[in-house]
Amino acid sequence: MLSVATVGALALPAGSAHADVCWFGACYSYVTGRQYTAATGASVSMYQAAPAGVSSSGHSLQELALQSSNDTTTADTVEVGWTVDPGVNGDYRPHLFVFHWVNGQGTCYNGCGFVQTSSTVRPGMALTPGTTARFTLMNYNGNWWAYYNNVAFGYFPGSLWGGAFNTAYSISSFGEVASSNDIGCTQMGDGVYGSSSGSSSISGFQLYGTSAAPYFTVTATDPSYYDYGSVTPTSFHLGGPGAC
Repeated sequence: MLSVATVGALALPAGSAHADVCWFGACYSYVTGRQYTAATGASVSMYQAAPAGVSSSGHSLQELALQSSNDTTTADTVEVGWTVDPGVNGDYRPHLFVFHWVNGQGTCYNGCGFVQTSSTVRPGMALTPGTTARFTLMNYNGNWWAYYNNVAFGYFPGSLWGGAFNTAYSISSFGEVASSNDIGCTQMGDGVYGSSSGSSSISGFQLYGTSAAPYFTVTATDPSYYDYGSVTPTSFHLGGPGAC
């Protein structure tokens, strides 16, 4: 069983409506925008926050994830985003991260085959709270490249999946909180409910390698703790204070 410190961010199937999803040794809550279509890349702009109440064994994050299917037990997945995770980063600041899954098996943050190519942007680097940044994943020549503010900073080689993962069929961007026990007082985003003004946001959703228009369907696993608002096909607000 993977610990919170090593498990990646999991995308819950659309339509789920229950609280504190507990698996892989932790409990999770999500606000997710998702689209099912075949694409070779996607991009979003995300507000970078410094959520409070994160336990030493938990995290609060926002990310973009591309999956080979919606079955998380077998899906191949690539992820990029920001996380507040004291167990991984040693502080309570937002940090850039990448993660990937192979046939439903999680790997590790910021490594496990990731090839660094930029001297200025690195996974694990601290980010500035209160600002918005662009996050992109794109398959190029069989490799999954990660971009931060349009800087290609590295890639997951296609060989990690035996060359079989070149197209995503489930594209999602979401907020996630996790704890080894329960969600508690962990904030998502800046701690403001997504249905209220001043909340965190995901916007500017774009798809690549497809003729399909981008169109988010947004769900929340626990709207009493974390919800969403201001939904358009390419954007939504999200967040909340948790149990507090």
